Amino acid sequence: MGTRLKVLGVFKSLHRTRMAVFKEDDRALTAARLKINEEFKKNKNETSEENIQKMIKMGTDVEIVLRETVLQMEHVGESRLLLRPRESHMLENVPYCDEPRKKS
Repeated sequence: MGTRLKVLGVFKSLHRTRMAVFKEDDRALTAARLKINEEFKKNKNETSEENIQKMIKMGTDVEIVLRETVLQMEHVGESRLLLRPRESHMLENVPYCDEPRKKS
């Protein structure tokens, strides 16, 4: 895959993740869009293959951090917050067991 396609893929991936992570939060959606676009425009004339690969890696890492660690919360009162977890944050509640399972 060409470098240009990788860069475009990271750009699109960041924007898709932004849409999922900040769903229904217009202010955060706009801020994230502006920041993503600003960073890509700032580096659009980069020609060093090594630097481009580093930036692709950083963009991919940022996308993973956004997708896996950012939680959306909403103020619902003076001192109350409503947590809006995404499906990817919901894990099956499995009790801890000291004894390892036996393979069948």
